[in-house]
Amino acid sequence: MTNQDIRRTAAGAGVKLWQIAEALGVADCSLSRKLRRELPAEEKEKIFSIIRELEKGAV
Repeated sequence: MTNQDIRRTAAGAGVKLWQIAEALGVADCSLSRKLRRELPAEEKEKIFSIIRELEKGAV
């Protein structure tokens, strides 16, 4: 499965994919479709940043 690092990090932080999608300003189904293909490093870093913020409760 692609983007396992994103999925594991989100699950470990207790962050749901729909929360990430909301922070990105996209529908949760759009994020799920996007995760079907491996993302570029800069896009992954943006998502990891969002996960860290959500984990802290900042978003």
